[in-house]
Amino acid sequence: MALPWLESIPVWGTETVVGNDAAPSPNRFAALFMGCGINQDHWWAKGSGKEMELGKSLAPMEPIKHKLNFITGLFNENATEVGIHPGQTGNILSGASLQKGSELRGDISMDQVLANHFENQTAVPSLVLGCEQPVTGYHETNFSMAYSSHISWQNATSPVPMEVYPSLAFDALFDNQGSRRDESILDRVHEDALSLSRRVSQSDRAKLDEYLNSVREVEKRAASMRAAHAKAATRAKDHGKPIAAMKRPDDGLPEDIREHMRLMCDLVAIGFQTDKSRVATLLLNRDLSGLFYPFLDVASTHHSASHSDRSDEYERISRYYCDQYAYLAKRLDSMPEGDATVLDHSCLLFISSMWSGNAHDSSKVPVLLTGGLSGQFETGRVLDYVGKDDDDRKLCSMYLSIMDRMGVKRDRFGDAEKQLAGL
Repeated sequence: MALPWLESIPVWGTETVVGNDAAPSPNRFAALFMGCGINQDHWWAKGSGKEMELGKSLAPMEPIKHKLNFITGLFNENATEVGIHPGQTGNILSGASLQKGSELRGDISMDQVLANHFENQTAVPSLVLGCEQPVTGYHETNFSMAYSSHISWQNATSPVPMEVYPSLAFDALFDNQGSRRDESILDRVHEDALSLSRRVSQSDRAKLDEYLNSVREVEKRAASMRAAHAKAATRAKDHGKPIAAMKRPDDGLPEDIREHMRLMCDLVAIGFQTDKSRVATLLLNRDLSGLFYPFLDVASTHHSASHSDRSDEYERISRYYCDQYAYLAKRLDSMPEGDATVLDHSCLLFISSMWSGNAHDSSKVPVLLTGGLSGQFETGRVLDYVGKDDDDRKLCSMYLSIMDRMGVKRDRFGDAEKQLAGL
């Protein structure tokens, strides 16, 4: 565990101090994905800063809208005119042209380009998490369903293995192997934390206690799910079928997806705060999702509901997913770091593979960016690229811009050869 920012001691560097200035805080990137589009009637913003007005589906962003950039009109050219669903999803973070048939072929996603850049600076190069099991087989368009289930790709032919179990994600984050799974991470750092607490200011002592308690709270919730996963693995073995083929909660995943999604968001937040990782993707649901939302008074599965994407039911679904994104953003914004917050040193992306689930329209996609990457992005804006030339509204141009501000200099990524103007 790295230390959070404390006024008593310099952090985030080797020698950490050049002259009288502490080394800069690390920058982080996370992408949260929702399949099948949004309710377009209520997904809008206008104005700027704290005066920005938000559509109904974006209401969860109200408290931090001044740190939000609402972006519309961007598109992924290689996800158009290829048929519906898998071909619109598997390249959402790469912009690659996907190959049909039995052989997977795309390209590395931008989160993994960043992970490779930071791999020698963090214990976990990237967190690749999901809240729904991946599926196998082929879609009617002859694209592999692997494209519907994964947004993070380590190379042209291999998705990054996605962790859907919170307990295993926590174990990977804090190197809980073997007998260490029975030992609290806080017990392992107890003596160091106690020694440090005696040497810092009173306000830093309170901050350190809050930090350790937040890690402990997530650890407890993740640990409570470890037994459920172990039972599911035994159950799958007894039935002679893969655990991923079982339905929740028989597969060991939390029955309540609200609990599942919040815990995964908390794991991303803890990973960033402890500097265990600086890159994360969270597949809140996959393309062609089969998740149900009884707590939203919606009877249909996610995919079925998206075919009536202008309905009140799908608006509630769209707002629910925005709320997960807002939860992570507000969580990071509550973590002080220097004279700013962890959110201020991050870039959080919310994205879906299409605009309209009913029309399967990917001629533009919904995009939210929150956080300013240590002042490198102006925030509190509405950026409208509708009507621009196709070459001036590429998703991959936005990715080039984000990577550039995080220290990755490239002349080209995906289908883009220039950064996104105005960002």
